[in-house]
Amino acid sequence: MTLAFAVLGDSIAYGLGASRTADTVGARLAAQLTEAGILVDTRVFAVSGADSRGLAAQVKQATAWRPGLALIIIGANDLTHFVPAQQAALLLGNAVRTLRKAGAEVVVAPAPDLSVVPWCPPQMRPTVQAASHLLRQEQASAATAAGARIADITATSATAFTTDPTAMFSADRFHPSSAGYAVITAALSATIHEAASAANTDR
Repeated sequence: MTLAFAVLGDSIAYGLGASRTADTVGARLAAQLTEAGILVDTRVFAVSGADSRGLAAQVKQATAWRPGLALIIIGANDLTHFVPAQQAALLLGNAVRTLRKAGAEVVVAPAPDLSVVPWCPPQMRPTVQAASHLLRQEQASAATAAGARIADITATSATAFTTDPTAMFSADRFHPSSAGYAVITAALSATIHEAASAANTDR
């Protein structure tokens, strides 16, 4: 039986900056799950440029499709749009809760550390890093309370993006390149496989 896999969130969830659709997070994870014997039908509901205020509309579309597995990658635009951390976390928690009530196992990748982005001025990096950390903590707490699994992509991928920004970022120096998406996918893989296995067991 095929597992419906919904990908929600922002431009990272959408895959902006990847050279090919096959290099995006959703496509890479779907390929990995298939290799592991879990057949998936993947649909991307993510919207480039979205912040947490846009999650409700995405969730409405996704739940109508009735996914068994959902991935939410959100937070970067909450930081750039100056959405208060508590508000962003509340909206994320609501999104997770709705998806869970609809029967989906949910994985959340909270805000990345935007201080590693090449365009971030060196003098601003401590402030941006602190804001990223605060948002990530608030998101993780709210999403966990709502029933999500957390995959903190920053903890395992920040070093790669810091040490090799030319390879990891696309031409706009903000969104990941195909190589960057490979690193992000690797950081998500174990948690996604765990959630997919749980979704299959529940069916």
